Amino acid sequence: GLDLRYNSITDGGAEHLAELLQVGSKFKNDVKINHFLEVKCFILLSLRLSGNKIGRGGGMEVAGMLQENSTLQELQLADCDLDTVSVMALISALRRNETHTEEWAVHCSAMLTVNSSLVELHLGKMGMTDTGMERLTEGLRRNRGLRYLDLRCNRVTRDGARHLASMLKQNRVLEIVDLSSNRIEDDGAAHLSEAISWPGCSLKELSVCRNSIAAEGLLSLAQAVKANTSLTHIYIWGNYLEEPVCQVTPSLISSGRLRQEQTDVTPYEVDGHVFLAEVFQSLRKHVYSTDCDGTDVPAKTDATL
Repeated sequence: GLDLRYNSITDGGAEHLAELLQVGSKFKNDVKINHFLEVKCFILLSLRLSGNKIGRGGGMEVAGMLQENSTLQELQLADCDLDTVSVMALISALRRNETHTEEWAVHCSAMLTVNSSLVELHLGKMGMTDTGMERLTEGLRRNRGLRYLDLRCNRVTRDGARHLASMLKQNRVLEIVDLSSNRIEDDGAAHLSEAISWPGCSLKELSVCRNSIAAEGLLSLAQAVKANTSLTHIYIWGNYLEEPVCQVTPSLISSGRLRQEQTDVTPYEVDGHVFLAEVFQSLRKHVYSTDCDGTDVPAKTDATL
């Protein structure tokens, strides 16, 4: 990273920095400078310019650099005297910048488009963001074989959940989705609830543990469970289990709509108030497991292992 905060850099200095950071700049044919660029600048991940009065001119230079640079991941421009025009230019450049397009997700999506034999896909701890989710769901919309999608421990938020939900409305074969340890929050849960309630949704098992979902989002999921009888397993522990959620969950279980062994919470009552306790049950880890003779058999849930 390059930290130049609170110096006396003006628009002229910003122009020189932008030139050095541009891929294919006017120096690309200069062997000496091009070598410097390859070694020093193409791998620059962080640039901090806060506190330098680069103004509109400097902001425009940085915006121009962002249109070409493909490695920068952090840019700080606080207290730089930027005006509306330069800020709009920066935003426009960032919309086109492909630093965070998650190339692996693009290739994975292309594979899913043509592959009909893959049954399960595990993408936990891949650092996937909403952008990666958008790319991935492009392929999943056309996939007709995948049944298990594992997205645990990524950086998916409400926008990623929106892309996933949109895909679930069209995909008629995906049965199990693990979104544990992301951050979809109430809005993301609402998007998923809409997809679950959608006619023809094939989802049977869903985990949204540890996703910063509060009462509003969890109640929308509860309504979706009531509406779609094909969803038989749902796991919610690690979210904000407030009183309204604690009250509706027992009714789902007592009515038989949700079996106790197919969720990870159980209700209990203290002084007239209902609470939820964790039950150590979770999604099965695979669609199929291999028996001792090499035969594929349906995998059991953790609760029955």
